[in-house]
Amino acid sequence: MTGSARPLYARVKEHILGNIRAGAWEAGRRVPSENELAGSFRISRMTANRALRELTAEGFLSRVPGVGTFVRESPALSSLMELRNIAEEIAQRGHRYSSRMIRKGSVDASPALAEAFEDRGLRQLFHIVIAHEENGVPVQLEDRYVNPAVAPGFLGHDFTGTTPTAVLLAAAPVDELEHTVEAALPTTEQQRLLGIGALEPCLALHRRSWSRGRVATAVTLTYPASRYALYSRHRTNARGAVPQ
Repeated sequence: MTGSARPLYARVKEHILGNIRAGAWEAGRRVPSENELAGSFRISRMTANRALRELTAEGFLSRVPGVGTFVRESPALSSLMELRNIAEEIAQRGHRYSSRMIRKGSVDASPALAEAFEDRGLRQLFHIVIAHEENGVPVQLEDRYVNPAVAPGFLGHDFTGTTPTAVLLAAAPVDELEHTVEAALPTTEQQRLLGIGALEPCLALHRRSWSRGRVATAVTLTYPASRYALYSRHRTNARGAVPQ
């Protein structure tokens, strides 16, 4: 098929990819909007939308509702097996960390939460929800429950200068960690807080940590898959198993 015979949306895709591959459009650069592409190529907005939508699905672009479409950076990495302070991870990449407090307070411990904390007599837990941002873009949604008996002063922090992970590590030494990772589509609230669409896949990291033999905290960390990746590296024995 000749260039002139190719579908219009494919020609737009080739134009964008050509700029990315040539290095003219670096990671993080805003690409022309649907209106701008429609004007430049004399095509409909629907055609321009298809080109941007397909390039986003193929991993070349990242679309932030209400902000624009950007050349996608390689996903940032977060350790799966370690407790890492997300503010420090972002600072190490030379980027700006910020956060938004969504919820903060005490909640009744439901039977399911009491079971998760391995304490049927548990009556209340501290609960916070925070959106962590990298250069103003949400990259992690933290939904955390904390055992008041382990960290009684937890809610006294405003968490603008210090992350919940840093506060807990200072208050209670960690004896044991448990991780479960699953792929999930975002809820309506997660879409709003993370600025993503209904079909944007997410990585949900469910983590429990123990201190002095008691469950100290249970947290779900939700990452937009286009902005973050989880990794793990550790030594094994000859059979590939992690030494106990």
